[in-house]
Amino acid sequence: MSDPVLRSYPKWDYPKYQQGETAALFIPCFIDQFFPSAGKAMVKLLENEGVPLEFPPEQTCCGQAAFNSGYWDEAKPVMEHFYEVFKSYKWIITPSTSCAAMARVFYEQLAPGSDAAKLGQRVFDISEFLVNCLGKTSFSPASAGAGKPKKVALHIGCHGRRELGIVEQPLTLLQNIPGVEYVPLNYMEECCGFGGTFSVKMPGTSIAMGKRKTENILASGCDVLATLDLSCVMHFGGIMRKDPAAKNIPLVHLVELLV
Repeated sequence: MSDPVLRSYPKWDYPKYQQGETAALFIPCFIDQFFPSAGKAMVKLLENEGVPLEFPPEQTCCGQAAFNSGYWDEAKPVMEHFYEVFKSYKWIITPSTSCAAMARVFYEQLAPGSDAAKLGQRVFDISEFLVNCLGKTSFSPASAGAGKPKKVALHIGCHGRRELGIVEQPLTLLQNIPGVEYVPLNYMEECCGFGGTFSVKMPGTSIAMGKRKTENILASGCDVLATLDLSCVMHFGGIMRKDPAAKNIPLVHLVELLV
């Protein structure tokens, strides 16, 4: 199923992964602290594909929180640290479209023409790495074909959709999973209302948007909601947990359905 406004999103010329090249794992702060299963699933998936992996232990935040809040001077040292940690790697892979967008799009705004901005072009969300760089569009997870098809909806966060143009990649991966029936969300291109610190500064508007997203998730009739950015789930997932009709819908990263 094509996204209704895909034509307006950016396009990228993706390099092709060569077998045996080492990739660095970039595990964002919120994945490390709240959703470690997504990072573990990504590691297992890439190892299954024969991609050598390294996890630079010095990695910290990408600087997105400070940047989005207008604290660019404070974000620059974080960006520079990111550069020092990852500068030796050709491939940097993350399970977060928003953090990938921070590096690939907003490092250039933060420090135009810098080495860090150039490094940001080597940061890829896992879905675009699999489809566009590795050339892999289908997987046979261990749970495939067990019982009746699961109805799975997909939420794509604003940074992935609007800054990186990531729409077709996750849709392709999801629709090719055996035993899965993809069900679209109404108004799937709309923001969930999280927006990082926007949800703190504008809580009323943020909650209203999150409730609308929850309503659309319920209306889809999905058994599972998959996403590429679990930071959004921290927002509307909290709203869903307080909704008797939505609280039992599992919220997972897409890679957790591929292994």
